[in-house]
Amino acid sequence: MENNAFYVALSLLFSLDAALFQIVMLSLQVSLLAVLIAAVLGFPLGAAVALWRFPGRGGVIVMLNALMGLPPVVAGLMVYLLLSRAGPLGELGFLFTPGAMVIAQVVLVLPILAALSRQKVEEMLGEYREQFVSLGMSRARMMPTLLWDARFALLTVLLAGFGRASAEVGAVMMVGGNIDGVTRVMTTAIVLETGKGNLPLALGLGIVLLTLVILINAGAYMVGELTRRRTG
Repeated sequence: MENNAFYVALSLLFSLDAALFQIVMLSLQVSLLAVLIAAVLGFPLGAAVALWRFPGRGGVIVMLNALMGLPPVVAGLMVYLLLSRAGPLGELGFLFTPGAMVIAQVVLVLPILAALSRQKVEEMLGEYREQFVSLGMSRARMMPTLLWDARFALLTVLLAGFGRASAEVGAVMMVGGNIDGVTRVMTTAIVLETGKGNLPLALGLGIVLLTLVILINAGAYMVGELTRRRTG
């Protein structure tokens, strides 16, 4: 039966099954948008923490590092309470929409991007500090320079964030509701279809998700190799 399900899953993929690819496309849209927002917020935040000294900086660093391992269900619960009818943003009507799923993934990915970018910017600041001082550059002017010079390393960080977002299930199920045609993404669909006994669709989505993870890791490896060759 399992072999038959595998062959049916392959036929769904090769025939470009509409239901399967609708789920895949929504998954990619949600995760890519979440990673983009997290990058716009997280990279400057990480660089700012690396460059500026202020009271409580150590606590901020500890918090960012701790939030890298934030349990998805906790993130989902936080966003659910925020967007529920009784919550402060309940009037927006975001709960059980793709927008809510994007917010949940941003909450999960942003600490990863901020914490890892802080580490990289601090490393580069140590290398370039004397040059910056000799040029009389302010910290605000240092930030874009360091982020640009660290772009290859930050691209690897970005891929890691996308991997986290695309493989997430708990938070998006809580705030998205796994509604067919509206908020059903690959991870939540796999859980649902497996429970229903619809193994071909679950396997098809699993193959796509596994392929995506492999491509992300291959991309991260290639970027890392390029960076090492560039820096010698």
